[in-house]
Amino acid sequence: MSRKKTISILGGTGDLGTGLALRFIKAGYKVVVGSRTLKKAEKASKRLGDHSVGMVNKDAATAADIIILTVPFAHQKSIVKECKKQLKGKLFIDTTVPLKPPRVATVQLPSEGSAAQISQNILGKRVRVVSAFQNVSAELLKSKQDIDCDVLVCGDKKSARKEVINLINSIGLKGWHAGRLGNSAAVEAMTSVLISINKHHSISHSGIKITGLKD
Repeated sequence: MSRKKTISILGGTGDLGTGLALRFIKAGYKVVVGSRTLKKAEKASKRLGDHSVGMVNKDAATAADIIILTVPFAHQKSIVKECKKQLKGKLFIDTTVPLKPPRVATVQLPSEGSAAQISQNILGKRVRVVSAFQNVSAELLKSKQDIDCDVLVCGDKKSARKEVINLINSIGLKGWHAGRLGNSAAVEAMTSVLISINKHHSISHSGIKITGLKD
């Protein structure tokens, strides 16, 4: 299998980060697992195998041109601010959902409009911030089964959205242009809606599918 680009995942030791890492490695990418502590990053990388390496978040942000953030909302701002310098000129994929326990099944968007907009405000125009992966089950990503779920991609630059959609398609999912970054508010909010659907209908992993595409 020919090697592709390197992807760094900040906060990559959690369930979503691990799931995405497994999918990207399977698709032929090298993955850098970022964490606040080197020991934790290296431990997670070791579990993933030869095509991954563990680093602290700042070094992980330096090591690739495509960066994915997979952390709880409570840690988003601190990690983005910490890595701001290293992220200049890069493609930054923010998966953050503004969930506030214990009411995670209730939409609670931040005053900035969305978590993705928080990142863009911190990083400025020199970083291409794209929102994606909020509505995909981390547990399913970690499994070996196919995932019957689409991914909505928001970002102010169409070329950046397209690059992320290509990444999504390369790991067996279907990515969709979902408009400018402001639309991420709707995508992030949908996560709480899906959690509520799971709870009330005893579904393990509800997701989103786009219909109307002609064959």
